[in-house]
Amino acid sequence: MSNKAKKYNYGGMAVIEGVMMRGPDETAVAVRKPDGSIVIEKEANKKPEEKYPFLKWPFIRGTVALVSSMAVGIRMLNKSANLSMDDDEEELTSGEILATGLLALVLALALFVVLPTAIVHFAQQWLGGIFLQNLVEGAVRIVFLILYIVAITRMDDIKRVFMYHGAEHKTIFAHEKGLELTVENARLQSCSHPRCGTSFLLIVMVIAILVFALLGDGTLFYRVWSRLAVFPIVAGIGYELIKLSAKYYDRPLGRALIAPGLALQKLTTREPDDSQLEVAIRALNEVLKTDQTPAVEPVSLQV
Repeated sequence: MSNKAKKYNYGGMAVIEGVMMRGPDETAVAVRKPDGSIVIEKEANKKPEEKYPFLKWPFIRGTVALVSSMAVGIRMLNKSANLSMDDDEEELTSGEILATGLLALVLALALFVVLPTAIVHFAQQWLGGIFLQNLVEGAVRIVFLILYIVAITRMDDIKRVFMYHGAEHKTIFAHEKGLELTVENARLQSCSHPRCGTSFLLIVMVIAILVFALLGDGTLFYRVWSRLAVFPIVAGIGYELIKLSAKYYDRPLGRALIAPGLALQKLTTREPDDSQLEVAIRALNEVLKTDQTPAVEPVSLQV
């Protein structure tokens, strides 16, 4: 068995009426059409780290993985939106896709960076030292994240995306346990996974409390841009911690690190139906056909 075969962790994300799965060489998205059929699209993975080996260094690789995942994720979300439409519906244009992505980025920065920072900045006279200020800022950011997730779960389309999120996790679990990829086997698995992006996001927010405290005090402008500037460092640390916690999930420290993320996944996943599990299995099977790469050591997680 090759070194790649021993170490590769398959992953993915829920998209509109489907699931994206990413292997070491290819990424596949499977989408359920309105007529009930499943359509598949694949693309080869870009690997800048092979040309620039330093991108695989610890802490740097976390930022690279985050940027790559965001780029692929946005592209696959847009692709799934078009694939899930009826044949007579007009597809989104490149301009509409770009505008939607930029608007989402601006709103995310405003809600999770600018607003929490501004609240604490204008309340600092009541909060004491810089560490307490950053603790409160981090708490506000996490509360905003939870409220945001709770709010969007009221949307029917998002509920379905969260069901596909659960299908993605269940399918990856079945593969990691060495089970045949069937709806029956996937149905028995957990909806919560230790390597989920939801867990990563929560870990990043906690780490940010400690890192931002080192930035000191300053104007509101300084507070905002300094947090954006050091975000790659925060993401790099978070990436290493999520990998470490997933590797040692069966030990007390690993479970302690994973527990908050698993709890938050209760909000971002839902139990999928069999048709959604079928879509997730199709997506994973597509990358397995090409990669022929076994998963890492079996994972068994009790939640």
